[in-house]
Formats: sequence, C-alpha cells, structure tokens
Amino acid sequence: MLLAARYVLPVATPHIENGAVLVRDDKIIEIGELDRLKAAHPEEEVRDFGLAALMPGFVDLHTHLEYSAMRGLVDDLPYARWKMQVLEKEGRLSPTDWEDAAYLGALEAIESGITTIADVTETGSSARAVAAGGMRAFIYREVSTTDKAKVPAVLDAARADIAEWGDLGGDLLTPGIAPHATYTCHPELFLSVAEMAVQDNLPVSTHLAGSREEYDFVKYGSSPFAVDYRDTYKIGELGWLPTGVSPVRYVLQWGLLDVPSLLAVHCTQVDDADIEVLAKYDVAIAYCPRCNAKLGMGKAPLVKFLGKGLRVGIGTDSPASNNTMDLFDEMRIGLLLQRAAEGRQDFFVARTFVKMATLDAARALGIDDKVGSLEPGKQADIIAVDMSHGHQIPTAYPYSTLVHTANQENVLFTMVNGVVLFENGDVHTIDRERASSRAEEIRDKLRG
Repeated sequence: MLLAARYVLPVATPHIENGAVLVRDDKIIEIGELDRLKAAHPEEEVRDFGLAALMPGFVDLHTHLEYSAMRGLVDDLPYARWKMQVLEKEGRLSPTDWEDAAYLGALEAIESGITTIADVTETGSSARAVAAGGMRAFIYREVSTTDKAKVPAVLDAARADIAEWGDLGGDLLTPGIAPHATYTCHPELFLSVAEMAVQDNLPVSTHLAGSREEYDFVKYGSSPFAVDYRDTYKIGELGWLPTGVSPVRYVLQWGLLDVPSLLAVHCTQVDDADIEVLAKYDVAIAYCPRCNAKLGMGKAPLVKFLGKGLRVGIGTDSPASNNTMDLFDEMRIGLLLQRAAEGRQDFFVARTFVKMATLDAARALGIDDKVGSLEPGKQADIIAVDMSHGHQIPTAYPYSTLVHTANQENVLFTMVNGVVLFENGDVHTIDRERASSRAEEIRDKLRG
C-alpha cells in the first residue's frame, strides 16, 4: 500500500513535498516522492490524502484512560483540591464503569492520532481497552501504600496483574509498574519497586515533583497532603516526618532512580541540583504542559532538561485533569508557555515539539528503534492529518501548520503496526455508540 499526501514528515529527516510511504504488512518499506514510488511500484494501491501531512503516530507519554468519564467534572481547582475531589468521586465507580471509561479514552486516543500510550492504571481497564483497540502501549500498574506492613501484599497483587496483562496485547503491550507519588508511597515501597523492576526488567513510571504541595509536603511536612489529604483518606497511621530534601532527592535515597527505565511525570518543581541528578541517572521526563498549567502545578524547565540531554516527550495526562487527549493542543500550548517564560533564550520552534510528541517520546520509552519516525524498517504506526481548512491554508511550513492550526479533529487516518484503526470518521476496533452511551451513564453516577 502507498500512502500519499502533500507533505510527508519523517521527523528524523527533512519533510518531503508530494511524498508517499510504502507499507507492507506491519513495516515501512520505503519513503520518497509519490511519482517515483508509483513508478517503482505500479501494482500498489495508492491512498492519497491530498492536502494533508503523513507523519508518525503520536506517542503519548502519560495518560489515565480510565478517567475519561470524569472529563470536565472537576474543573477550576488547584492541584491538591482537585485531587481530593477526584478521589471522592472514584469511590462511586464500579469495575465495569472503569472498564467502559477506559474504552472511551482509547476511542479518543485513536481518533486523535495517538498510536502509542504510556498509561498508568490500578484497575487494568486501560490494558484491556488498548488491547481491544489495537494500540501500542506501555501499561504501568499503579501501586501505593504508606503502610510498610502492606508493601508485600501490594506488590504481590501488582505482580499478578502484570503477568495477566502481558498476555493481552502481544508484542504491542508492554506492562510496567508505577509507584504513584511521594505522598502516597512508603519508602519501603520505592525500594521494593526498584528491586522488582530490576529483577523482572520492568519499565517504571512515577509522578514526581509535580506540584508545590508535593514539594512542601516532602521537604517541610507542611501542605494539604500533610493534613487534609492524609486524614480524609486515612493514608497511613503515622505522621509524616519532613525530610529536608526535594522530591527528586527523596526518591533517590530510596533507590527508585536506580531502575533501568524510569519515566518521571511532570517534574515542575525541580532545581538545578535535581536536574543534575535526573541527568546522571538517565531519567526520562513526561512533559504535560496543559495539565500543569490548568491545575497550577508550575512549568517544567524544558530548556534546562534538554540542555542536560534528558529524554523528554509530551503527555496529555488524564481527561479528568486535561479534558482532551489532544497532542496538537499539547504541542501548541507547551510551545507557547515555554516561549513566554523563556523569552528569546533558546527560542523553541514548532518542529521541536512535533519531534517531542513522536520520536523523542519514543526515545523516552526506549522504543525509538521501532516507532516515532517514518523510516524504512520501522513499524507502520502512521497518521494522516488534514491541512485543507480555510484557517490552515496556505501551508507554507507543515510543522507550523500542525502545531499552530491543527487539532485532534483534523486526524483523517490512524494506522498501528500496519493495521488501519481509524479512517473516514470511524474507529474500526471500538464501538463508539456503546462507549458514548456508557459515558453518559457513568457521568450521571458521578454527579449523584
């Protein structure tokens, strides 16, 4: 099959005008100008998307698909109060509710051109949803407890789930483990997760240094997490002893940075010494600009991260915090926030953010040899993005058009591993009508 469009964006190399991508089975075979490839392969079916961009599918470095039914339910609150409200509503959901909400999230992701996700879940709903949807995924089993005595049982339950998830999506699904955050995990849990990750070769994800409340809680023992959060949800019987160090240095003390593949989410509250530590241990960063801005969490120091050679990609976080899984909005707002904060110093360009949403995010997960760019031999994870709308033409430079004018509604086509998941407005693998109707039912329960 020849996929053709006005622009082909390999990402790793300059874009091609009037180009095409030759796909056979699950692989990209060749990339080049359409006329040349048609002449060389006259037998191939040609699917021409016209004034559009063919590009690698988005790699979303941080999601919580199972929270999709909470979209817009808890808005206009700062992080700690938002977290309290979400936790209160979680208790109203049944296992079936979590499952159906995750299917809704997978539906949106596929329609939005997201071909790989790194999702954090405790219920496993995300694993089942992405497997059914045909997506590529890292699914991290979330663990948390502030009670040292419960750590073995928590990890035993996680091991059982991880073993089950490994059979769900074949080569497309990679299970991992995710200690939730510094304010919900006993130090022994961090130690045990690190040992388990090394022993079982598991990728690890954790929310780290994501808010001022977390920073103050860890270092000074004084924040909403030290009082309201822990008292309301009875997280541990013992009081918290302030550590006098930053969240990054705290998890360093408990071995978490020793794992071979650690993805740290947010990292808005870090100083130069923390960044040196993150770089020393080759920690990858999930940059979630819209969530961070919406909840008042702060701004990740992207210039310093990249200056130290850290692997940084973009994540959307959960629809409960960010409303949509739109990587176009994420690139645009992330870029503008950085420009506004940094001024002319290391001025970011659109292509940098497209790369962060694709190839750099794949590098953060250690799968850039398979996906993240359009190159012969890589897996055929490809999307087509419409650029023909009145507010987009003329398209002088496709990267700018993508970042500054496009959104998730402009995705025309989503392919994962050579299999078409979305085209002509329809997702082939998930029942849209059922997902939508169940979302309304779940929303009624959450409002009650």
